[in-house]
Amino acid sequence: MQFDTLIIGGGAAGLSCALVLGSGLSKPYAESKRVGIVIHQKTSHLQSALFNNVLGLLPGTLGKDVLENGKKQLNNLYPKVVQIDKEKVREIVDTTSNFKVITNKNTYTAKRLVIAIGYTNLINIKGLENYIKPHPRAAIEKDRVWLENTNHLVKENLFVAGTLAGWRSQYAIASGSGAHVATDILTIWNNGKHTKVHDKI
Repeated sequence: MQFDTLIIGGGAAGLSCALVLGSGLSKPYAESKRVGIVIHQKTSHLQSALFNNVLGLLPGTLGKDVLENGKKQLNNLYPKVVQIDKEKVREIVDTTSNFKVITNKNTYTAKRLVIAIGYTNLINIKGLENYIKPHPRAAIEKDRVWLENTNHLVKENLFVAGTLAGWRSQYAIASGSGAHVATDILTIWNNGKHTKVHDKI
């Protein structure tokens, strides 16, 4: 299966990115764009999260419920975004024209990638090794990592979002990082014209 944009990671950053991109798929500039998300969530830090200090979430909201409800929200509102569940990315191959993403079950191609997985040093996706550095905003003893980037861009058409982009592990920050990357991609689709998507009453 071939994508314009494939998001790897179904946590706060990945889901936020997918929702914003999904909301843009109905626009003329997004005609024929295909977006997917490898929505593996088992290792997400949200699995054990409890939210009391997040704007818009009721105190006591559980991270595992946000993950599950986020998948439903994405499917209900923007079903054109392909959700690839129960697959784990093993390798990314950077070719001259696109990226080849190899999971434990399938192989996909994409013009651009968004890496939105956690920032632990357990990253084992072959092909990212050259970009992994010590995390700039985490305690050294925690051994966290980031994909070295400038404003979420690792290299042309390779984006990173959330804690792996170097941000602190605060839910609102990770979500905002994913949305930021999505608007950068919408802007690319819209021939460089700064683009965002708002719903209004």
